[in-house]
Amino acid sequence: MSRRWTTVLRGACSQHPSLWLGAQKSPSERLARAATLVVGLLLALVGAAVQPALAGPGHDHGEAPAPAAGNGPRRLPDGSVFLPKEAQRQYGLRTVLAETGAWPRSLELNGRVVMDPNAGGRVQAMVAGRLTPGPGGLPYAGQRVRQGQVLAYVTPEVGGQNRSLNESRLRRLRELADTVPRKAIEEAEAAVANERLVAPVSGVIARANGVAGQVVEAREILFEVVDPERLLVEALAYDPGLGANVAGASLGVGGDSVPLQLLGAARSLRDEALPLTFRARGTALSALAVGQPVKVVVQTRENIPGIALPAASLLKNPANQTIVWVKQGAEQFVPRVVTHVPLDGARVAVTSGLAAGERVVLQAAGLVNQVR
Repeated sequence: MSRRWTTVLRGACSQHPSLWLGAQKSPSERLARAATLVVGLLLALVGAAVQPALAGPGHDHGEAPAPAAGNGPRRLPDGSVFLPKEAQRQYGLRTVLAETGAWPRSLELNGRVVMDPNAGGRVQAMVAGRLTPGPGGLPYAGQRVRQGQVLAYVTPEVGGQNRSLNESRLRRLRELADTVPRKAIEEAEAAVANERLVAPVSGVIARANGVAGQVVEAREILFEVVDPERLLVEALAYDPGLGANVAGASLGVGGDSVPLQLLGAARSLRDEALPLTFRARGTALSALAVGQPVKVVVQTRENIPGIALPAASLLKNPANQTIVWVKQGAEQFVPRVVTHVPLDGARVAVTSGLAAGERVVLQAAGLVNQVR
């Protein structure tokens, strides 16, 4: 018997100590008192059975927590996202209506930015000697210069001669122009002119390798000048016939699509690929540097059906699949696994997984993808 029931019986029997101790005077009295005790025990047991069970000290777990309100952004069991209108405004969420169209088949090629030979050049030393600053000091990388500007001097020190001696000799020969041969004066002028390092074109110093007092060798490249708004892009194509099938090309720069003009395809392979040269113009090119690797999107003359979307609307799910978020209801968004091909540097064409007329999240898609 449990401790609880034992306590109940002891309390009931304590009301009849004579029966509990066996001190009765006659059999009839004993029988009457036994009947009274049985009735009292039954009543006590029934009363204890209907009493609620209470936890002892230290076993009270407190009140049950209130259920969550569930009115904030959250991921639903089916993978969709519940996003209230207030949260949509805070995210700055924008959608675009999916429309089907025919788009040129595009290829993405690896390329790099190169110097335009007509809008850039190198400054090399013609003679060996010591480098000295020009009238405005030695130029630094990023400085703008104009065509013909003197950047530095190279002072030759061969046979004990230097720039000062050459200039003095030229002045004496010019004073004696009536008595000395013209050839001697021209040689002196050439010696002085070869020591002047001038900018071949107007533009920006792309590379500066000279410091004051540096000893340089003949043909050593000291400065490079480029026009940042006139650059070329060289891309490698592994299809020899692609050059004749190019309808257009573009380059993505800072979220913008910069159009490219095909200048021609090389007739010799490089790294088992055919180099294609494109011309790029515009102020957006100022963010690029010579030698920088880029992605060139080439549009061919073939068309494919699809839905054009900004490349920023494409994301990755936990399975590393490409998805877009579609607005299914006023406050519900669902992910769609899609396949796509590039259109240009800023847009793609979705070829499967999306239907025309659906609203695709254009802005703040990354924030929707992070809701858990």
